[in-house]
Amino acid sequence: MILNKDTAKKTAEFLLQIKAIKLSPSEPFNWASGWKSPIYCDNRITLSFPAVRNFLKEEIAKLVEQKHGKPDVIAGVATGAIAIGVLVAQELGVPFVYVRPEAKKHGRKNQIEGHLEKGQNVVVIEDLISTGKSSLQAVDALKETDVNIKGMVAIFTYGFEIANKNFKESNIELTTLSSYEHLLEQALDSHYISEKELNTLQDWRKSPSEWNQ
Repeated sequence: MILNKDTAKKTAEFLLQIKAIKLSPSEPFNWASGWKSPIYCDNRITLSFPAVRNFLKEEIAKLVEQKHGKPDVIAGVATGAIAIGVLVAQELGVPFVYVRPEAKKHGRKNQIEGHLEKGQNVVVIEDLISTGKSSLQAVDALKETDVNIKGMVAIFTYGFEIANKNFKESNIELTTLSSYEHLLEQALDSHYISEKELNTLQDWRKSPSEWNQ
């Protein structure tokens, strides 16, 4: 869900400007999953640009409060959303924890780092949503501590149907600052891509696992 189209397009504009998102329909990227993709997204790059970093921090914090009220705790999904999660927690003046993909093999063997109490209201922060699988694994780990997951807020989503299905089945409300549709709209408006490239990028989103094989 996108709450504000202007924010969605401004976010997309920033991500393209700093090359956190790269579009290359003619020379696709290889994802770790084996998919060929005309887009590559690394939102950790935003941390190196103070103006962009502050924009994301403020907009995500506003989104959290608009959708879920002020939570007791912000939880970031490791590793991509740890830094932005800390910034959002600082903006809201609430505690922060982060969730590892799996429990550590040594020490206290924590999967969740930080202090949580039963019954607390938690909003989860992510940087990027593809299938949603790793994000929802973090949610499952949090649920085991008997906290209330109010929802998840992310910077960007590809909007894959499998992700929509996974979030619906998990009964987790996902809200994002921007999305693939808004990215393409902004890229076309700013002449970053042509109409022909737009068609290629739209085709990829329809069937990413089979595209360009």
